Amino acid sequence: MSQTEYQNNNKFSFEIVKRMDGHLGRAGIIHTPHGDIQTPAFMCVGTHGEVRFMSMENLHEIGAQAMLSNGYHLRLQSPEIAAGGGLAAWSGWNSPTLTDSGGFQVMSLGSGIGKVVSMEREKEVLNADPKERLAKVTETGIEFTDPFTGKEEFIGPKESMEIQCRIGADIHMAFDELTSLADDYDYNVEALRRTEDWAQVSLNVHNQHRYDLGYEQALYGVLQGGRWEDLRRSTARKLGSMDFDGYGLGGAFLKKDLGSILKWCNEELPENKPRHLLGLSRPDDIFVGIENGADTFDCVAPSREARHGRIESRNGHFHLNKFKDSDLLLEEGCDCPTCKAGYTRSKLREMYKSDDREVRAKFFELASMHNLRFTLRLCEEARAALLEDRFEEFREDFSRSYYKKSWQEHLLELQARDTKK
Repeated sequence: MSQTEYQNNNKFSFEIVKRMDGHLGRAGIIHTPHGDIQTPAFMCVGTHGEVRFMSMENLHEIGAQAMLSNGYHLRLQSPEIAAGGGLAAWSGWNSPTLTDSGGFQVMSLGSGIGKVVSMEREKEVLNADPKERLAKVTETGIEFTDPFTGKEEFIGPKESMEIQCRIGADIHMAFDELTSLADDYDYNVEALRRTEDWAQVSLNVHNQHRYDLGYEQALYGVLQGGRWEDLRRSTARKLGSMDFDGYGLGGAFLKKDLGSILKWCNEELPENKPRHLLGLSRPDDIFVGIENGADTFDCVAPSREARHGRIESRNGHFHLNKFKDSDLLLEEGCDCPTCKAGYTRSKLREMYKSDDREVRAKFFELASMHNLRFTLRLCEEARAALLEDRFEEFREDFSRSYYKKSWQEHLLELQARDTKK
């Protein structure tokens, strides 16, 4: 391989192959040093560098394209990961990877509640009393008490970038301050100023270390601003003018506001850079995200809920507790390894209820493969529909099967649910 070929193969870039008429959605390809990601795409969450109860072979078998790991949880192992050649090589995944900054985990120690999308009644969301918080926001970062060791620690943009560059994922997230639903407009203005200051520090430090492991590590700026249009648009313009490789779309907000918030952000951001919607995987979130310009998604829900018996299918989700005597597959026609092997709902329920740890571990693997394949396949099918100019038709058919109502009826139901007193 020539020097030019080596450099090209070890760089990060994004190309758009199809735009959605009348909307911000697009199909594209994210090129990374460890492979391509066909977008829209879902990234499986492997917090500690592996998806719980699943092997890397399992991930490849279900068609996973990328894995997201956590900078906070891997921070102490980061020197070992760097010595192992970076996250893809160290984990054995050897495909595209992403790490988040750790800011979500640290900030969650500070507010206690509210770091989630779609709280039904905002007035019920309260931050923890300051005296009870394990984290304190400063101008330079977050001071926090590690809940496992009791030690006092600090992470700011400099530390986060150094940790992530040692971990060596293909894509990193800039350090940001995530506000909660309980935070008012004035606090969001203050927090957004810090996030924008930290974005510049993140860029500066990341640029010093992005080639430390011999390939280009990309950095996404993270957009906050809560539920306010002026804050979302202004920060999108500011971060969009900075030299980020892509953007993370974050924040705590009501589910009904997701489409508007993505639209405000993505109308301002550069079109030629990828956008990652952080922490969402419900089918309606994915549809709203794709239509409004999100390219990639991640969430722990598919595998976490599988371990608790909540199963996804094209006809809606269900719990295995209800299927003691059922010869049905989890989903007829599903192409996941679990369904192809013929595991019935009653058999999987039996494994789920087993007192044998090995049997339960096997259930966790089988159920996780199914739920993850469901979400991966949804993105694959949505991409194919977008490429063939039939996205709205595909979404309507899916909605009538999964939600038992039209897409518009489902959206109206969400609006009513999130605004009820």
